[in-house]
Amino acid sequence: MAANLPAPDRRPLIGITGRRFRLSLLNGADPRYGDRCVDTSLSDFATRVAEAGGVPVTLSFDAEAEAACDWLSGVVIAGGQDVHPACWGGDTSVVSDVDPRANTMAHDVDRDAYEIALVKAALDRGIPVLGVCRGLQVLNVALGGTLIPDLPNGPVSHLSPATAPTDGTADHVVAFEDGSLARELFGARAQTNSWHHQAVDACGAGLVVTGRASDGVVEAVELPGAPVLGVQWHPEWMVRSDPAMTWIVQAAAEHLAGRTDSLMQRSAQ
Repeated sequence: MAANLPAPDRRPLIGITGRRFRLSLLNGADPRYGDRCVDTSLSDFATRVAEAGGVPVTLSFDAEAEAACDWLSGVVIAGGQDVHPACWGGDTSVVSDVDPRANTMAHDVDRDAYEIALVKAALDRGIPVLGVCRGLQVLNVALGGTLIPDLPNGPVSHLSPATAPTDGTADHVVAFEDGSLARELFGARAQTNSWHHQAVDACGAGLVVTGRASDGVVEAVELPGAPVLGVQWHPEWMVRSDPAMTWIVQAAAEHLAGRTDSLMQRSAQ
């Protein structure tokens, strides 16, 4: 039986979510295959996860959430299009009838359903979760929270015109709560990039706000007692190394080690 146990030094497998769209959207794609779809996650995530010691994998919507979490040691819910307002009780009249396979910024109910299921499956198993931008909002919605559908213009630029990667601008500084995981990772304050027009309104069950921009917009959330972190910026697109990416790999490695120890103890009984 021991031969089937994972090696003590095995690197943690980190699942990264993304989009599904038609090949016809890609310049130079062979038109014969244009109506076929491709599942993607940003290679910037994969690179940062690998550099931190993890093994990144792209999660297709077909990778059933419960089954995927039997293998994964960490989950990254990536950025992207708005969460469909039907998921959180918002105004559905603003939703246009656009095919998300033909427009990567259109609402995608399949992606919403998959990522919400993945968050719930990971939380049930104690698997570390990092939510990035849209991913923070998915995390909140999965726990019953609501969103601000469109932030008003104000003193802080949240929908930046800057090209990635960037460390953001001086107006976008996030302050973190004492005693929080975010404070431990980022310090008291950190300048970050920003590409979003929606934000957390009411927090989902158990979630607490641990970081805000100077205008009060939520920039970091956590689930006390669980390895869960949501950030509203894009750590994979910071020029400097962002501690969120290191954290998810380290937390996943600890989860994997704990699972391995449990398996070894059971095999010895």
